[in-house]
Amino acid sequence: MQNKTYFASDFHLGVDAHTSSAIRERKIVRWLNSIEADARELYLVGDVFDHWYEYGKTVPKGYVRLLGKLAGMRDKGIPVYFFTGNHDMWMFRYFEEEFGIPIYRHPIMREIDGKKFLIGHGDGLGPGDHGYKFIKSLFANRLAQAAFRWLHPDIGLGLMKFFSVKSRQYTADESAFGPPEKEWLVQFCEGDLMSRDVDYYIFGHRHLPVYYRLSNGKSTYINLGEWMYACSYGVWDGHEMRLEFFESEFTRVYGT
Repeated sequence: MQNKTYFASDFHLGVDAHTSSAIRERKIVRWLNSIEADARELYLVGDVFDHWYEYGKTVPKGYVRLLGKLAGMRDKGIPVYFFTGNHDMWMFRYFEEEFGIPIYRHPIMREIDGKKFLIGHGDGLGPGDHGYKFIKSLFANRLAQAAFRWLHPDIGLGLMKFFSVKSRQYTADESAFGPPEKEWLVQFCEGDLMSRDVDYYIFGHRHLPVYYRLSNGKSTYINLGEWMYACSYGVWDGHEMRLEFFESEFTRVYGT
């Protein structure tokens, strides 16, 4: 029975970590195989790729196992939604045209089984981080994207890999979950609740699996973690939202 909604982020395919990117890709495909029978829909919440740029007729080579699996899920009628992150923000129309997978560049609100979910990658939200917000605005500029397109793919994709490493060095913060006033996504959620009702905030980017009850006592901030080490993901079964782990020795959930 297809009654579960799955969320995952921060695969960072294209860079080695606890395992090689190729081994991690096979693991992700095994996970997708394991959820396919009961998946009502799948949200991929950013930084699926560690670096990505689409030319008019060219996309980065590789990832054929993941792309084939996603195509197969779409052919079976399972909706898949893709959010750009800070590492794959130059995703354009390839996924939409090839797989029928819509691309989202900003958080969206969804109602699932009567509960309100705000879903997005999470980069650039909340107070502070002004340096990164400036860089993000530059990379999102259409003129900058158009100028980059004139580079030969071998040069352009090499530069994207370089920028990706720099972005990870600049934004990575995988320290233990801090006090609420130090957690920018917690601060964003608390501020957002002042203007609307949300049951679950679903984000990535933080690289920690987090399940944190917000100050109103009924809303929850959930960070999906990552697949470079923890291999964590979120699942909504119609009644409860949980964080789970796939073939992982890392099972700590922060904020609980």
